[in-house]
Amino acid sequence: MFEGSLVAIVTPFKDGRVDGQALKELIEFQIAGGTQGIVPCGTTGESATLSHEEHTEVISIAVEACRGRVPVLAGTGSNSTREAIALTRKAQEAGANGSLLITPYYNKPNQEGLSEHFTAVASETDLPIVLYNVPGRTSVNMLPKTVEHLAKVKNIVGIKEASGSLMQISEIIARCGEDFIVLSGDDGLLWPILAVGGRGVISVTANVLPERMSSLCSAARGGEMDVARTLHYELLEMNEVLFLDTNPIPVKTALALMGKVKNEFRLPLSPLTGEPLNRLKAALKNYSLI
Repeated sequence: MFEGSLVAIVTPFKDGRVDGQALKELIEFQIAGGTQGIVPCGTTGESATLSHEEHTEVISIAVEACRGRVPVLAGTGSNSTREAIALTRKAQEAGANGSLLITPYYNKPNQEGLSEHFTAVASETDLPIVLYNVPGRTSVNMLPKTVEHLAKVKNIVGIKEASGSLMQISEIIARCGEDFIVLSGDDGLLWPILAVGGRGVISVTANVLPERMSSLCSAARGGEMDVARTLHYELLEMNEVLFLDTNPIPVKTALALMGKVKNEFRLPLSPLTGEPLNRLKAALKNYSLI
């Protein structure tokens, strides 16, 4: 269910509130571009500043907009196991097809704590769960041995890997087998991750270039690695400029420049300015997006 190009979709705001209409239009843009899954309420969706009510609202809008055409993998993670369980239950009630669970941040659990956390959440939902490992955000790295243990839990079906280590990703694939879905959490590493056995990506870049991200995944799945490599290099500049500042500042700015959302963030995030903004505008022009 969760393979190919899935988009870590932004949360549009308008005058301080979730802009539901803009979100629906973004989802239509994604589906038309071949995106194979919508991932609301992740880092790119500014989940850290959404209230619990807004969190459920965004997931509900995504489910309604998708209408079963592509799955909704809802971000429901937290550094509190109880809160993660509550958010996951709400996502299930809203009709999400799966849950994306980040490793707990700030409190820096050890490997045993990570295992117990994810096992506890999995036991409280029927949703398929995709783990999310992003040490640069959370200050904790979930090791392949821990992932292998969690892969034996019946509804833990995959992982979004953003450790940046192809060795670690390769070890996870080797340990967990073909049935366990490994998704890239780094747009710039998508092609090499697909080459070692990854099954897709949860992508920031897909917000602005859904067709190319989808085409890269499709080419790799079809064994056309030369085509996939060409697309990898075509995406190189965009994959770079969308991370000139903290995600999702550049990608949301890009969508605003494309006329798809308001250029509105929740503090402590602030708008892109100066040379990074100029570089982003130049890249968007190079890709004929503005």
